[in-house]
Amino acid sequence: MSNKPKTKNDKAWEKLFDKYNIIENVTNNGFFEIASEQINEYREARLMTKFDHKSNLPQLFENNKLSILPISRGNYIIAQFEAYHKFEKSNHLIERVRFPDYIQSIDYENITSEATAINTAYVSGIFADFTGDEELLPTVSGRMSSNAFNFQIKNTINGQLIPISVVNSQIEIDGGYEGLDSLTIIEAKNSISEDFLIRQLYYPYRLWNNKLNKPVKPIFLTYSNGIFSLYEYAFEELENYNSLSLIKQKNYSIEPDEITLDDVLQVFRGVKRVSEPDGIPFPQADSFKRVISLCEILYENDTLSRDDITYRYDFDSRQTNYYTDAGRYLGLIDKKRENGSVKYYLTDKGKALFSVNIKTRNLKFVEWILEHKPFYLTFQRYLDLLEMPLKENIVEIMKNSNLYNIGADSTYFRRASTISGWINWIMDLSR
Repeated sequence: MSNKPKTKNDKAWEKLFDKYNIIENVTNNGFFEIASEQINEYREARLMTKFDHKSNLPQLFENNKLSILPISRGNYIIAQFEAYHKFEKSNHLIERVRFPDYIQSIDYENITSEATAINTAYVSGIFADFTGDEELLPTVSGRMSSNAFNFQIKNTINGQLIPISVVNSQIEIDGGYEGLDSLTIIEAKNSISEDFLIRQLYYPYRLWNNKLNKPVKPIFLTYSNGIFSLYEYAFEELENYNSLSLIKQKNYSIEPDEITLDDVLQVFRGVKRVSEPDGIPFPQADSFKRVISLCEILYENDTLSRDDITYRYDFDSRQTNYYTDAGRYLGLIDKKRENGSVKYYLTDKGKALFSVNIKTRNLKFVEWILEHKPFYLTFQRYLDLLEMPLKENIVEIMKNSNLYNIGADSTYFRRASTISGWINWIMDLSR
């Protein structure tokens, strides 16, 4: 059983599972159908059924390998099926594009919503370059009905295909662009994640594939810290939900000035070390990209609770604690108690990051990481060796750095992964 803190969704779904014997029904029948009216008895269905990432699933779903999908307007099916797809590893190559000089209504240095990310990618020619179609024009977007279609989805236990029928489920398309030879459907997220809900591409694909006599290209766009990452997929079998395969993947940036190794070394030479923060755990957050992405999400909102961050991001509740603590360690995020719950927010130092261009922002991140002794000394050792030091050497540096509340060697070794992860992020800036 999981020892993660329970969210409001966890508690409400426990009541629903108990009242409707959901696990028993799934065991006996292979699935369980539930209506939004039933879900609303304990919590709003809109909040109880939106799980964009596998890590967002309630604990009872996770423990029993269950997922949930809409099958009509207000009705859902719960079963042991594989609803998510893990992103393929992104390459490190970044193609730089030019932003039109005459566009003043978009600040591409501060993109805080999916809609702005999509509009920026369109006007800067990213979509045209990625699809190879320079005649793309915006056509369909927003909420609409899925119409009716059938499909099969993979059972997570035995690998067999489960038949499902969808009738007029509500879908939402973030952006649709039609060219001479195809329709491109965009699903966008202004955050970094490990996986995505296939439904977000598959349901719109089925709707428009039935309506057009030209190909439909499902594309997933992620945006964070100035990088647009695009993934084009194809469904190799029309009625097989899990048959998607990656066609191509590219990364783009509008930032005109690249960061060089000299820029990074200049920051390193000028760093003034600070004392380790008292009372804040040493970070256990291996991906610094996701620390940045969390700051972007908090910049978009005045305050967010732990549950808010967990629902909006590809975190479970434990990871939310780790990454908010990482932001607090750097002085970018703080927390306060408000109406009986803990809320997280950007400090003035964190907010100031979004008033400068992305190159300056990233170099400030480098400075604030290297201000801390274990990161500084590990980076110094990296430069001497021209490679990442062994984890045992990083642990030795940590043990001589007066870190807060780390006892067991196993804890040191886990936290050492954060140091190597953040140092690798610094080095990747100039590659």
